[in-house]
Amino acid sequence: MQRSCALLRALGASSSRRLVDNVVKGALVPDARRSLSTSSADAVSNEKIVAAVVVERLPVVLPDMAPAVEAFESFSFDWRQQFRREYPQEFLDASSSREADEGEAEFEPAPTVTEADKTNDRRSLQRALTRRLYLLIRGIPYGGAKDTPVWHFPEKEYAKEDSLRLCAEEVVKPFVSNPKDVYFVGNAPCGHLHYRLSEPNYKRFFFKSQLITGKLQVKGKKIKDYAWVSKEELPEYLDPSDLEYMKKMLID
Repeated sequence: MQRSCALLRALGASSSRRLVDNVVKGALVPDARRSLSTSSADAVSNEKIVAAVVVERLPVVLPDMAPAVEAFESFSFDWRQQFRREYPQEFLDASSSREADEGEAEFEPAPTVTEADKTNDRRSLQRALTRRLYLLIRGIPYGGAKDTPVWHFPEKEYAKEDSLRLCAEEVVKPFVSNPKDVYFVGNAPCGHLHYRLSEPNYKRFFFKSQLITGKLQVKGKKIKDYAWVSKEELPEYLDPSDLEYMKKMLID
C-alpha cells in the first residue's frame, strides 16, 4: 500500500511539473489566446475613440438676479438700513458741496442687447452677453453618414497622441492664434457617449474648455457652418437622442 501511494505521488508530481513547463514554454498560451480572440480582440477592432471639445464662452456681463435672490437682497438692504450710522448734517452738506465742485461722473451701464442679438447672428460672440455660449460646428462627425452633415461639437479621432487630453488640444489648434486663448478645465473628460450607429463603433469623450481671450477663427474643409449657441438653443441643433445627456453635462 505504501509503495502504491508513493508511485501515485511521483506520477502526480511529474504531471504537475510537465504542466508548469508547458505554461512557461508557451504550450498552453496559444489556447488561451485563441479563447479570447473572438471576444476582446474583435471588440477592440470595432471601436474607435474620439475626443470632442466643448468650447465655452463665459458670460460677459452679470446676468439678472433670480426673483428669489432679488427679494432676499431687497430684504437684506431694508434690514441693514435700520442700523445704519447717522452722520451730522454739516458733514453731509460739506461732502455734497465738495462733490459738486469737483464734478461727479455719471455712470451709464452698457447695453446688454447688441446688434448681433437684434439680427440673430449666431456666428458672433457679441450676443447673449449674460449667458454661456457653446461652439457647435456643422459637418460630418465620426461615424455619421457621409452625405448628411449635422451639428456637433468639434472633435478628432484619437491616434498617436500621448494622452486623450492632448488629442483634445489638437482639436482647437486650427481655430486659435495662441493656444493659451483656450483654457482646458482639468485633464479628465466631463462626459462620455457611445455611438453604435455604424461600424466601427465610436466612443466620444467630451473635454470642457473656456475661451479666455481673442476670437476663434472657425475654419476647415469639413466645416460647413458654425454657431455659438446657449443651452436653451441646443434643441434647434442637436439630435433629440443626445439632447437630454447634453443638458445634464453642460452648466447654465
